[in-house]
Amino acid sequence: MKNTLLIGLLIFAISCSKKQESTFPTEGKITESIYASGSIKSQDQYQAFVTVNGVIDQIFVKEGDSVQVGTALISISNQAQKINTENANLAAKFADAGENKGRLIDAKNFIEVSKSKFHLDSSVYARQKSLWGQQIGTRIDLEQKELNFENSRSNYLSAIQKYKDLKRQIDFSAAQSKKNLEFSNAMQQDYTLKSKTSGVIFSILKNKGEIVGPQTPIAIIGNPNAYILELQVDENDIFKINQEMQVVITLDSYKNEVFEAKITKISSIMNERSKTFLVEAKFIKAPAKLYPRMTFEANIILRTKEKGLLIPRNYLLADSIATFLNGDKKIVKTGLKDFQKIEILSGLSVTDEIIKPK
Repeated sequence: MKNTLLIGLLIFAISCSKKQESTFPTEGKITESIYASGSIKSQDQYQAFVTVNGVIDQIFVKEGDSVQVGTALISISNQAQKINTENANLAAKFADAGENKGRLIDAKNFIEVSKSKFHLDSSVYARQKSLWGQQIGTRIDLEQKELNFENSRSNYLSAIQKYKDLKRQIDFSAAQSKKNLEFSNAMQQDYTLKSKTSGVIFSILKNKGEIVGPQTPIAIIGNPNAYILELQVDENDIFKINQEMQVVITLDSYKNEVFEAKITKISSIMNERSKTFLVEAKFIKAPAKLYPRMTFEANIILRTKEKGLLIPRNYLLADSIATFLNGDKKIVKTGLKDFQKIEILSGLSVTDEIIKPK
């Protein structure tokens, strides 16, 4: 009996010592925001890729170098392409119209010879025909002169056509060879990777002698004087966000400091894997020094209220039900909320003591 009494007293003492946590609503400022994380990239930042396969022959820049549009970054070695370019150059020289001028002159001279022969045979035939009309000469002579005339005319017309065909062939071959050379030179230029923007080399990702291809990033280039904040926003929150909204930023590299930014761009397509949207923002006042790929945490400010009736958010069940000290429950109307606090619009007053749900 005594043991039972002692156990009862002990249980009562423990229950009394574990008094339910309670609080009263207080007035204060509250800001509703959306949490997002992300990383920093420089403006105009991009990864440089080659468009051909090969081995890195030379690297013309180093990390930290400033580059302009068209600055050579690396060269790719490809002996086969070099030989193709040399062959195209030889073919272009061989097919050049100027180099074939002699052939055209010979063809034109042949036209003149054929023309003279045609005129001569034409005169002889006309004279023989006139004599035949006067019953002078034989029919065989007339037919022979006529045959010579027809052959001369055919040869003359053929010489003209051969000249035209030769000129057309030379012009076509010269134009085709020139185009092939231009194409080969363009291909040769692909073996030198050039910068597409002005900025700074943040990183060289490959070394001399490595094999690279169109899927291989070679370098990261960007503007060192302007940075963009890339935020990943959950699909459930994206419709609450608009451009120009204020963003509060904290960076691991700048502990105990808070920076402000504003939204500048909202992506119109969702990342299917992460179920997030890409949102870009720019610093209103940036930190003294930044680097690409630095990570940060952000709160996108939706609304702010300078004075509201507030309670800790974990004192409500389902963000809507308050429990009083006597155990009674009541549905309250809420307003703004952040991760810790929630605004009470109706249902509670500053004199109501509520307890934390178990």
